[in-house]
Amino acid sequence: MEDSPPQPQSRDSQLLIPDLPNDISLQCIARVPHIHHSNLSLVSKSWNSLLRSSHFFDTRFNLNSTETRLFINIRVRNSSNKWYFFDPKNPKSPFPVPPIPVQSIGSAFAEIGHIIYVIGGSINDIPSPNVWVFDSLAREFAAAGVVHGRIYVIGGCLVDSWFRSSHWAEVFDPVEGEWEAVPSPVDVKEKRMHRCAVIGDKELSWDVVKTEIDLGWRGRATVVDGILFCYDYLGKIKVFDENVGWWRELKGLVSGLHKFLCGATMANVGGNLCVLWERKGMGKEMEICCAEISIREDSCGGSWGSIVWSQIILVVPNGASVVHCLAVGL
Repeated sequence: MEDSPPQPQSRDSQLLIPDLPNDISLQCIARVPHIHHSNLSLVSKSWNSLLRSSHFFDTRFNLNSTETRLFINIRVRNSSNKWYFFDPKNPKSPFPVPPIPVQSIGSAFAEIGHIIYVIGGSINDIPSPNVWVFDSLAREFAAAGVVHGRIYVIGGCLVDSWFRSSHWAEVFDPVEGEWEAVPSPVDVKEKRMHRCAVIGDKELSWDVVKTEIDLGWRGRATVVDGILFCYDYLGKIKVFDENVGWWRELKGLVSGLHKFLCGATMANVGGNLCVLWERKGMGKEMEICCAEISIREDSCGGSWGSIVWSQIILVVPNGASVVHCLAVGL
């Protein structure tokens, strides 16, 4: 007896939503808040596949429906890195993220769309070429930033050979999956890059950082609406005023924010400033605190901050520290 040929799927079984073309269904599903996506993935295999596709994230981006989430990298005493996923609009306990298979120190981080790139680092004090996605040069303590959708990686290697010298600065195109060397002057080729921030992307040329910026930039930083923010060692958040060429304190936070001397990191969350820092907890515990701050300018050009919320988001073993945090649109 011959096997009967497979029956073709009906038109309705191929539709995401019955009686609607798939392109219209995609527009509808892409507008659903991210918090409901785990439930949507249970509707059918086709929905689950759609929610995991890059086309779905691109559609959400084009519809301006993406929501910012924080991915936090915390280093604990045993030299392991732990990643957590955190929703600033729902400040409950962060969700753990599966760890990177190979643990490293001093990696550079960059984000494009919904993808995070962890670049280089050192493993057992040996600079590593591991990049999740890819890197052709071993780096540790490099700097990375995104300009025009491409990742620029600078430093993180000793200039002790022609190859390392010519590839001290590189750019990675995630669409083509290719690296390209960036010509750079000899006198700036130091190994360790202590801090970086992408402020503008109109001029792609090398220049010396103004002394005023360099003198006041003492910690990690981020850019919100084209304005550079950092913190100093006295626990104050500072703003760089381009009009006068000097740093000034962000006002309005005297009584509402805990003091932190070091270890704070910052991110731009939907136009607000998000700050994470560590503080001593109970017993042998360390508390990871987070605050979201809205920014406004007064008529005199001063910057004022208002705390949207501030709380402990995570408790970790004593000696842990926040390595980095990235704001990712999902």
